[in-house]
Amino acid sequence: MANGQLDPTVSMAALFGSRLKWYREQRGWTQAQLASKVYVSQSRVAQVERATGARPTAELARALDEAVGANGLLIDLWPHVYRESFPDWARRFMDLAAKAIAIREYAAQSVPGLLQTEAYARAVLRVGRTVTSPEVLEERVALRMSRQERFLRPDAPAYSVVLDEAVLARRVGGDRTMYEQLVRLRRACDHQPIQVLPFISGAHPMQGGSLTLLTMPDRTEVAYAEGAGHGQLFEEPDDLERFNRVWEQLRAEALPEPMSARTISTAAEGVNHGGPDRRALARKQLQRSGGRQLRRGGGRVSRRRAGA
Repeated sequence: MANGQLDPTVSMAALFGSRLKWYREQRGWTQAQLASKVYVSQSRVAQVERATGARPTAELARALDEAVGANGLLIDLWPHVYRESFPDWARRFMDLAAKAIAIREYAAQSVPGLLQTEAYARAVLRVGRTVTSPEVLEERVALRMSRQERFLRPDAPAYSVVLDEAVLARRVGGDRTMYEQLVRLRRACDHQPIQVLPFISGAHPMQGGSLTLLTMPDRTEVAYAEGAGHGQLFEEPDDLERFNRVWEQLRAEALPEPMSARTISTAAEGVNHGGPDRRALARKQLQRSGGRQLRRGGGRVSRRRAGA
């Protein structure tokens, strides 16, 4: 910022603020006058124009755009401003995932975002450290739900998932939210390869973390490994070969798809009717009836095409 002027090249938030200021001044309004038209404080308008404080919400961006007559420019800029609130590694992963033709995912702690219900997503995101207000929470939920729309298009990516059994056992958002999420998961089994990695499978290379493998349109691959509060992209051939081996190991040790679907159904029934004791009983029954089958069928399987 030189001579009190904001450099619009510094960030997308700075570009948004400089454009807003230009439109406001073209109308001859003060910050206080604009603030009164969009029902926020004058200091909030000042924050947006100076790219300080909290990022504008989607609702505020729409109101400002309409008030100053920006003809959709501020609305178009807002998603880029919003993404700046994520770490660099998360933004790059989001961009790549949006273009991938195949996605293979191991989820260790929660249902993957592409399979979440809105209520489950809200419960997961509410505890995130970067969610600073109810408005930010709802924007994050809306963005997560919008990513699922890609599966409704003809160019939907191939998608396959391995879920740690902990994902089914951990109650997120209360019984009703968890039950509806498990029902959603069970229905997804009819359309996508979903496997459950049982507790009895023991330790594995992705212990405590999640893994996503993306296949891009040019058939190159990218691996994304994530832990609590951090993530890393891997694009080197040696790393990709290692993570592909990890993925094959996870699939081989997971329950076959039909048994996984039944396990998800059992978990849903336990949430809906039984409670912890019934879930524990179901796991013991699974171990007794399926353990030997798991070990017989748990050898290395031939690698299907990416995302198959």
